[in-house]
Amino acid sequence: MLQKIESMSFIGGGRLTFLLLQGLKAQNTLPENILISDPHPANLDRLRKISDTQIKTFSENKEVLQSQILFLNIHPDAVLAVADEIKNILPKEKLVVSCVPTFTLNRLERLLNGHQNLVRMIPNAPSIIGKGYNPLSFHPSVNEEMQKSFLTLAKNWGQCPIVEEENLESYAILSGMGPTYFWFQWLELINLAQQFGLSEAQSKEAIAQMVHGAVDTLLHSNLTPQEVLDLIPVHPLKKQEETIRQIYKEHLTRLQEKLKMLRSS
Repeated sequence: MLQKIESMSFIGGGRLTFLLLQGLKAQNTLPENILISDPHPANLDRLRKISDTQIKTFSENKEVLQSQILFLNIHPDAVLAVADEIKNILPKEKLVVSCVPTFTLNRLERLLNGHQNLVRMIPNAPSIIGKGYNPLSFHPSVNEEMQKSFLTLAKNWGQCPIVEEENLESYAILSGMGPTYFWFQWLELINLAQQFGLSEAQSKEAIAQMVHGAVDTLLHSNLTPQEVLDLIPVHPLKKQEETIRQIYKEHLTRLQEKLKMLRSS
């Protein structure tokens, strides 16, 4: 019998904790008891607005360890200090979910005095509406029941495939940061469409349908990439395409190399 998640806690109350809790609220699956620690009062004030009855906030991390699941939603440069603070008081049975890139399961285990109930997850912002893509890896010692309990919770955020841990940093670049590569472009198209005479609602609907259809055509039409590109005779940004490709290659390759270097340290 799966254990229902009735309590969860977060060290770190920034953007990620906000979107994960909003995602659960959107699915009406917020646990009864939610504990959050963060040194910034503004972050905690924002989170309490999600539910003033289920969420309790604290400035000290030691106050949030009494829950079934603990999320580490902190910046990489804060991991060493947080791990040192909680390693001797962290209950061994607690499932710890790290959303921190570059810190491997083995490294986290060492930092937390041999704690093995560990998960690493690469969050995706659309989880806020239950449509995220959040690849994750379990420590080999996490038992099947605990895995299933967590996956039952995580499905409220969208898809959560179990992947090889060595690929998590690649997913961080692809799906974790991926929306930032496109959101600003879509917003600009919506603004331009309104300047061209469409209403805001018409502009948003056209962009949404175009994006969904374009992705499905590229990935599921059984056409070659070139055949897909040839479906539209006019390419208004043709002269800029190579520049954009080089921006992707240069910046994202450099980022992957940096993450790989940090992961191996």
